[in-house]
Amino acid sequence: MPERSGRATMRDVAALAGVSIKTVSRVVNNEAGVAEGVRIRVQEAAARLDYRHNLAASNLRRGRGLSGLIGALLQDVSNSFSAALLRSLEDAARDRGSAILSASLDEEPERERALVHDLVTRRVDGLVLMPSTDRQDYLSSEVRAGLPVVFVDREPRGVAADSVTVENFEGARMGVEHLLAQGHRRIACLTDLDEIYTARRRREGYVAAFEARGIRPDPALTISGVRGAGAGEAAVADLLDRADPPTALFAGRNDLAQGAIRALQRRGQSDAIALVGFDDFPLADLVSPPLTVVRQDVARIGRLTADLLVARLDGDDSPPHRIVVEPTLVVRGSGEIPPPH
Repeated sequence: MPERSGRATMRDVAALAGVSIKTVSRVVNNEAGVAEGVRIRVQEAAARLDYRHNLAASNLRRGRGLSGLIGALLQDVSNSFSAALLRSLEDAARDRGSAILSASLDEEPERERALVHDLVTRRVDGLVLMPSTDRQDYLSSEVRAGLPVVFVDREPRGVAADSVTVENFEGARMGVEHLLAQGHRRIACLTDLDEIYTARRRREGYVAAFEARGIRPDPALTISGVRGAGAGEAAVADLLDRADPPTALFAGRNDLAQGAIRALQRRGQSDAIALVGFDDFPLADLVSPPLTVVRQDVARIGRLTADLLVARLDGDDSPPHRIVVEPTLVVRGSGEIPPPH
C-alpha cells in the first residue's frame, strides 16, 4: 500500500477493496444489498487501513440529526453510586451504538449550567442529569425543542421531564427505626449540604422515625453540611469526644458511612457504637462488623433511567414519567449493636 498521512477515508477503503464508495458506505452502515464476499472484502480493507467510521457525519447525511452521543452529568463519578449508575447507562448506550459523555458536577450549579451548555452545543441525542441547581428552567427551551432529558436521584423543578428517584424519606426512616428498635435513643445523624434535596429528605426521615415513637431527637446530634469521607470521620470523632456521646450513628451517604467506620476503628469502638449507612458500597460487607445499610438498587435505577431515555429517543411523546424506587434495609451486623446498659 502507498504511504498515507492522516486517517483513512471511505475513498481509501473503496480503492483498496476495488469497490465504489457507495458500497463501502452500505457495508459500514450495515445496510442490505451487498454480497457477502464483497462485504468481507470491504471489512478486510477497512481493517488493514485502520479505518474508523464517522457515525455522526453518517447520521447527518441520512437526515437523522443524531450524533450518537448521550450526556450523563452526575454528582461525582468517583462515588460508587454514580459509578454504578454510569455503568448501567454505558451498557444501554452501547446496545444502541451510542457513546456516553460523562462529567461530575460536585454540587456546583454554575458548573452544571456550563456543562449542559457544552453538551447541548455538541448536539448530544439525550441527557441524563443529577442536578445541582435548585431549578432547571434553563433547560426548558431545549426540552421543548425535543431534547430527551431524564433526571436521576433528584426530581426536576421548573421543567417537565422524566425522573427516576429513590424514596429517601422512607429509606432514612427505616434505617433509624432499626436503630431505635435496638434500644438506641442517642442516635447521631450525618447528612450532606442542607440545600441538597436528598440530604434534606433523609434528615426529615430521621426525625420522623423518632416522632413516630413520641420522642424528639437531640438536635445537637444532627450534623448537616458534612461533605465527603474525611469530613464524616472528623464529625464522628467530634461526636465521640462529647461528654454525652451518641450510642448509634446514621450516616446519610455512603462516603459519610466510610468516614464513620474509620473514626470508630481509630477509637476502637467499632463493636460499641451502632452504625447504619444510607446506600451501599463495595466491601461494606467485609468491614468489621459488616455494615448495615439502606440499599438503593443502583442497577435497577440505571436500567429504568436508560429505558426512559431510549424510549424518548425512539419517539415516545407521552407525558413525563415519575418513577420512585423503594430502598431496602440490609442487616449485616453494625446496626444491631445494642446500647450500653
